[in-house]
Amino acid sequence: MFGNRVTLFKLLGFEVKIDSSWIVLAVLITWSLAKGIFPAYYEDMPAANYWAMGVAGAVGLFLSIIFHELSHSLVARRFGIPMRGITLFIFGGVAEMSEEPPSAKAEFLTAIIGPVSSLLIAAAFYGLLQAGESAGWPAAINGVLFYLVWVNVVLALFNLLPAFPLDGGRVFRSVLWLWKKDLRWATMISSRVGSAFGVVFIALGIWEIIEGNFIGGLWQAMIGMFLRGAARSSYRQVLTRDALSGLKVSRFMTPDPVSIPPDMTLQAFVEEYLYRTHHQIYPVVRGGELVGCLTVRSLKDVPRGEWPRRTVGEVAASCDAATVIGPDTEAMAALGVMNETGNSRLLVVDNGRLAGIVTLKDLMEVMALRMEVEGARQ
Repeated sequence: MFGNRVTLFKLLGFEVKIDSSWIVLAVLITWSLAKGIFPAYYEDMPAANYWAMGVAGAVGLFLSIIFHELSHSLVARRFGIPMRGITLFIFGGVAEMSEEPPSAKAEFLTAIIGPVSSLLIAAAFYGLLQAGESAGWPAAINGVLFYLVWVNVVLALFNLLPAFPLDGGRVFRSVLWLWKKDLRWATMISSRVGSAFGVVFIALGIWEIIEGNFIGGLWQAMIGMFLRGAARSSYRQVLTRDALSGLKVSRFMTPDPVSIPPDMTLQAFVEEYLYRTHHQIYPVVRGGELVGCLTVRSLKDVPRGEWPRRTVGEVAASCDAATVIGPDTEAMAALGVMNETGNSRLLVVDNGRLAGIVTLKDLMEVMALRMEVEGARQ
């Protein structure tokens, strides 16, 4: 879902990150407020006022989305659901759960708190607006407060749509889950409904474009494509978790993987290993014990003329949690590490000794096989 992300700060133990796509949304909101909405409702103000109002409105929306997603995260933590953090991106924000909720009740409460929090924010801004109008605050301030009331109400109502994975779609899934006691079935139905909503948004967007509202239509179509893709992706995640649940990497790892002795020269490593196997990371092993990790990136940091003199041990870096897992690690957790770090190969280490290696291809093959067997049983 996300591209380049930057951590902004930590809030109540949760990392708040911003995706590069959020910049597009921030610029678009600021521009539309400063050049369109505020001038239409508050006439005869200096241009600088409109731009200040636009920036304030965008910042207020930014904080509102953080509060909305923080409410999801706090309730999820209350139910013991591991949270990766909060990420802001072009379509708003998302509280990243690394596992599915443990029950339909947890799903319902974690989902419904989002729209409730948005309505509470709207009520708070409405109270400030009433106080500002009574005290005679400048029209620019009251205009921003009115916008924040309106946008939070819209945010709450939009998220209440039963379009999975929106909050309303998750509430819908929790009801289906409670009814049938089957998370996979509930996710399949709710994701189909979410995908259908996506198609409707795409159709409405195309219609708006034909009618001449290009920007609004394009935005609606993009939201529809996001909903459709996210609904399908969420269902695939549930299938993946089912297929890999309870499976430890020791059962399907490749034992005795290719390893490099620390005293080998970089030139020999490139000629004898890299050009033949083309991996991104290699374990450096002495007497069966893992002593480091050699990556293609670290190799590039060494001038080519020094390769015949420098050894692997000199260049190799320490292995860390992004590259090493234990043999009892569950397959789903290994897949989570791969998704988080971008590494498609993880070293399996048992008491400091290299036991094997697991790759993304291994995980996908195991998952496909188990899903095929499960399908045959049904």
